[in-house]
Order: sequence, then C-alpha cells, then structure tokens
Amino acid sequence: MEDFERCYRALQSRDARFDGWFFTAVTSTHIYCRPSCPAITPKRQNVRFYPTAAAAQHAGFRACLRCRPDAAPGSPEWLGRADVASRAVKLVLDGIVDREGVSGLARRLGYSERQLHRVLIAEVGTGAVSLARAQRAQTARLLLETTGLPVAQVAFGAGFASVRQFNDTVKEVFARTPTELRRAPTGHRRPHRRADEPLTGAPQTIALRLAYRQPFAADPLFEFLGLRAIPGVEAFDGTTYRRSLRLPHGNGTVELTPADGYVRAVFSLGDVRDLTTAVARCRHLLNLDADPVAVDDVLGADPLLQPMVRQVPGRRVPGSTDGFEMAVRAVIGQQVSVAGARQVTGRLVEAAGRRLPEPRPLITHAFFSPGDLADLAAAHPEAFPMPAGRRRALQALGEAINDGRLAIDPGADPAELETGLLALAGIGPWTASYVAMRALGDPDTFLPTDLGLRRAAARLGQPDDPRSLVARAESWRPWRSYALVHLWSVLTTSNPKQKESAT
Repeated sequence: MEDFERCYRALQSRDARFDGWFFTAVTSTHIYCRPSCPAITPKRQNVRFYPTAAAAQHAGFRACLRCRPDAAPGSPEWLGRADVASRAVKLVLDGIVDREGVSGLARRLGYSERQLHRVLIAEVGTGAVSLARAQRAQTARLLLETTGLPVAQVAFGAGFASVRQFNDTVKEVFARTPTELRRAPTGHRRPHRRADEPLTGAPQTIALRLAYRQPFAADPLFEFLGLRAIPGVEAFDGTTYRRSLRLPHGNGTVELTPADGYVRAVFSLGDVRDLTTAVARCRHLLNLDADPVAVDDVLGADPLLQPMVRQVPGRRVPGSTDGFEMAVRAVIGQQVSVAGARQVTGRLVEAAGRRLPEPRPLITHAFFSPGDLADLAAAHPEAFPMPAGRRRALQALGEAINDGRLAIDPGADPAELETGLLALAGIGPWTASYVAMRALGDPDTFLPTDLGLRRAAARLGQPDDPRSLVARAESWRPWRSYALVHLWSVLTTSNPKQKESAT
C-alpha cells in the first residue's frame, strides 16, 4: 500500500477510526489485524499493509483471533467511488459471485473476466475469487459461532462448493478447524440441527453485531426510517427497527437495535445462504461503513452547518435494503406527504407483495418484485390509488428492471442509473438523484430543487433559490448528501404533513 508512514502511525496509535480502511499483516507471525489491535506494535520491517482482508489472505496471512479483522467495518473508500473496482467490491459483498460466479460479476459490470481481474489486482490487491473467498470465510465464522447448523450445512450456507473447500479455507484463514472455531469460550451449546435437515424450511435465527465507526447518530437515523415505515413491511417501536427482506434465495426478517459500538441484528432467514446478502444490505441501510470523522471535518468547517454537526456528530445518510423498493418509494413520494406515501405503498404491498410464511408482529409481507408490480399494473390498474401518470411511471419502472434494461443494485453506476431513470416517463431529476443517493449510497448527491432543502435554507436566513444553493454546496463536496440530511433536520420531522420531497 502507498503511504506506509501514515498507516504505521495509525497502527502505533491503535486508532479504531482506521479499522476497515486497511489491514496490518505481520511477517513474523503470518497474522493480519485491524489497526486498532491491542497486540504489541510490530517492528516496521515486519509489517505489510493491505487494502482488504482478502488481499492479506491471498498473500498468505491468517486472521487475528483477538481483534477479528474480518468483522471490522467496511472501507469507506468504496462509498465515494463509482469506478469498476468499487462497484465490483460492492457486488461481491452482496454475494453475486456465490450466485452467478465471476463470469456473472464481469457480465454485470460489462467487462471480460480478464479485464476485471486486472482492474481488481491494481485497485484492491487481489481478484474477485479471493474477495468472494474472504466473504465466505467471514460468513462461515458467523454461522459457526451463532447457529447450531451442522458443519456441512454451514459450508454450503456460506457459499462454499464443498465441505473440503470449506474446511481448508477456515483452517487457512483462522488457523482453527470449524469445530475449534465454533467452540464458545463459555461452553454454551447451541441448538443442534441434524445434518440431513435442509438449508431452507423453518426460519433460522442468527444474531450478530454490526460494527460501525464512532460517532454514530443512531436516534435520528432510526427515527427517519420509522417515520417512513411501510405497514406490513417495516415497524419501529422507538428502540428497534424491524423489517422484512426480499433476498435472492427467499424472504426473511431482521430486527436492528443500536448499541454502544455496534448495531445488534437478529436475522430470521428462510435460507441461510442469504446471510451474506442480508448483512451487506443492512449495513448499507444504516450507512455503517461511513467515515463520520471525515464527513464532519468537512461539513463542520462551514459556519452554516457547524452548529448542526456539533449538535449531532456522526449523522448518517439513510440507505436502503432494496434498490427497486427505494425507487418505488421515491416515485410514490413525489409531492405526497410522508403519511400519504406510507399508506399508498402499504396498499400496494397488500395487493402485490408476498405474504411471509411465518409473519412477525406488524411484519407480514415482503416487498413486491418488479415482475409483481408490472403484472399488477397491467391486470389491475384500479389497484393503484394514485394519478394515472404515476401508475404508468411505476409500471415502466417495474418492466425496465424486470427485463434487464435497468439495474438498481450495488454494481450500478450512479450517472448511468440516473440517465436510465430519467428515460422513463414520469420520473424527473429529483427522483432519479434521490434514488442514487439512497439506493446506491452516493455520498455527494445534491437536490437543489428539493422543497425541504429550500425551506431549511430560508429558515436559516440563506438564499433558497437552486442556483445559490448549488454554489453554496460546492464547499461541502464530496459529502453533499450528508449536508442534505443535516439541513433536512432543521425542519420539524414529526409533522405528519411533511412532504417526502422535503426530507
């Protein structure tokens, strides 16, 4: 890695803010760690720095069992980039290699496998196979430590092609056998399931800790999500946010509760192969891989934003668990109150969504698929309680995604996505940019025509015309999305008549 001295100083200070940014490998022990690992600082000549855990593993180092580097927050570097390497990393984290192979990843990005490999080696330090292998190893550790699934089912649930491959990888990455890794220090015995039980069927409950970087303004983030909770799909009780998940191999649910240093996540999955994807999507929903110190340093330098940053440090931009769902919500929310958008979307979920086989309190449905929406619009247009133009926009959105003309997933390029959305009748610049901000996690989206932004500017005594707002926002780059969320907070978020375009 470049900038050895900077990385080594971070290592000496054991600064947890750098966890996930890079990984420290020690040649004398053949172990790689987080920068914040409490172990004795190694000598300079014995240290190697890698941009990803996968690159360290590929170089022959095994994970430290003390600081557990594979559980560190993800690198914020990928959040602010839209190049091929960053989009590839996001897709790998979402589990695409396990589902479609490296060829599927390359096809999704429009590259040959050889071209993609060269790009990843140059930017990430290793190829797609190693990235996926590292992700499988982390998922395997989580399943071994938190479930009673037999080892063979853990292997296939984590995405390995064979038990032998699973055993070899676990031993190489963690220097432990799966049985040794599973053995809890307290001696607690997890519920055991027979080896012949299928991976699908009765939901498997898996409780995890999702790490984040401090500071983390959890309350406004969870309140934002709770205010917009779709009946039947989401619920928020003031402490825990619950929702259903539409996943590649089936449906599931998750409960997310903020705690000191992590968010407690309790997943209930119909197929444990979806764990990797579910974790990645919940991290994206809560923007847990952000670097709040870097964001606050830039925004806090502006006298207008400084009081807000000081009052609520670590504010996050809410993401989403499903890009299509986010796009539907944005279209429905155009010029409609938050309460009205919730009601309309809830009625569509009731008509087109899939009922969960084992509903939870207040969580009864999974959000509908693009095909479900297109079918409903064609067969029952009366089921859409909205103007005909908005119904046609939703129908066009569902058809475009269903036939592959449009993709709203971690591998999408923000500029290309906005262009594709704008090509659909009934979708304008505000909607397209809002989708890019929340569905793709674009940290530098700006919405100069947004009603809420203009109201906030006026309330703060600033010019509220779009041209003035664009000029003022130049100093907020590359974190204009975060500035938007700070400015929206100036408004009364508890007002039930508040517009979606104002939030």
